[in-house]
Amino acid sequence: MAQHPPEPFRIKMVEPIRLIDSAARENALKKAGYNLFALKAEDIFIDLLTDSGTGAMSNRQWAAIMLGDESYAGARSYFRLDEAVNDIFGFEHWMPTHQGRAAEGILSAILVKEGNYIPSNMHFDTTDANIRSRGGRPTNLVIDEAYDPANMHPFKGNMDIAKLKAFIEEIGAENIPFGMMTVTNNAGGGQPVSMENMCAVADVYKSYNIPFFIDAARYAENAYFIKMREEGYAEKSPTEITQEMFALADGMTMSAKKDAIVNIGGLLCMRDNDLFVQAQNELIMREGFPTYGGLAGRDLDAMAVGLREGLEESYLAYRLNQTAYLNDLLIDVGVPVIQPAGGHAIYIDAGALLPHLSHAEFPDQALAVELYREGGIRGVELGSVMFSHEDPDTGEMVYPDLELVRLAIPRRTYTQSHLDYIAETMSKIVKRADQIGGYRFTYAPQFLKHFTAKFEPL
Repeated sequence: MAQHPPEPFRIKMVEPIRLIDSAARENALKKAGYNLFALKAEDIFIDLLTDSGTGAMSNRQWAAIMLGDESYAGARSYFRLDEAVNDIFGFEHWMPTHQGRAAEGILSAILVKEGNYIPSNMHFDTTDANIRSRGGRPTNLVIDEAYDPANMHPFKGNMDIAKLKAFIEEIGAENIPFGMMTVTNNAGGGQPVSMENMCAVADVYKSYNIPFFIDAARYAENAYFIKMREEGYAEKSPTEITQEMFALADGMTMSAKKDAIVNIGGLLCMRDNDLFVQAQNELIMREGFPTYGGLAGRDLDAMAVGLREGLEESYLAYRLNQTAYLNDLLIDVGVPVIQPAGGHAIYIDAGALLPHLSHAEFPDQALAVELYREGGIRGVELGSVMFSHEDPDTGEMVYPDLELVRLAIPRRTYTQSHLDYIAETMSKIVKRADQIGGYRFTYAPQFLKHFTAKFEPL
């Protein structure tokens, strides 16, 4: 029987939520063009669209906000964040950005050229789009076990080293301006990457003189998985493991809205001074002065506290076990999910639950819509809407291997009864899964379709 961990905090402030009736939910879906991003937040009962910027900040973070120095340049807030970034990540150069995609955009702007390839275990949506928009080709080289939802491999986010070496030999290192690694692997079920695999990846990149960048949005969760699952790390703290992880890399992009538990913010870090100068110029044009990078001083202070709080062991133990609790509940009611449970979200295998729908009928979108229709719960599809694309060589549509619906759990926000309600709602959907129909686009942009596309039922 699933056991919910006790929260290592108590609630000091509450925000009312409400479940609107089924007719109102249906009307809201139609107005939104069946795109859950277009729903009004006030019409959502439990919001699992994302864990990005949706968590609850602590009393220490709110206190830090009151200390925010809003000086345009050289603010005290910047130097408090500088101390945290140096202590935890250890890069010689860094800059704040307003969120992770801004860091990805700057990196792509200065390094990606038409026809370049960027390997990773799996790129997530904004990284993929930033690379493609510059004419680059993001390439996923995760291990095969990642595509088997039932496989219990402890580090399904690992990159396949043989695939990576073969890819570099085929493409040529001169056509790869940098390589990446996403921790944890968001597109593949929130699965962690082992330290052993990161070392091997770093060695391969180094042998070909390819700079190695980590997409570090969920660095703390990945560090705790290493502590729990990898031999030789049980006695190390998450901070020590994090420091070891980033010592392997030449740089990182990071959305601080995840494991730094803030509502807005990001980081771009690197070791190379010449690259930093180029990045700094891009930052000034797009984000702001290098000591604020598109953020208010108070945001920098909240991030400085959140980076450290996100590494606290009591919090991380609760965080990962809360996700595992919901994962187990869903398995108990017959929902196919990616196993083992990831760090920040549950990933429902919509393709397995709705096998009568083809990729082109968007089974992931159909299930996400049905979850809101049934219980006022908002998730997000991670399948053919988000990741399908036209092959630049053949013009054929390429679909992802898995059709997933992600239920991302905001940090320190929902309680056990909310998770129980989610499982109850899904159990009702499972019973009528064969009656659920598909969807098609009525509008879709070229990049990041899932954010603004419109749909209609088939």
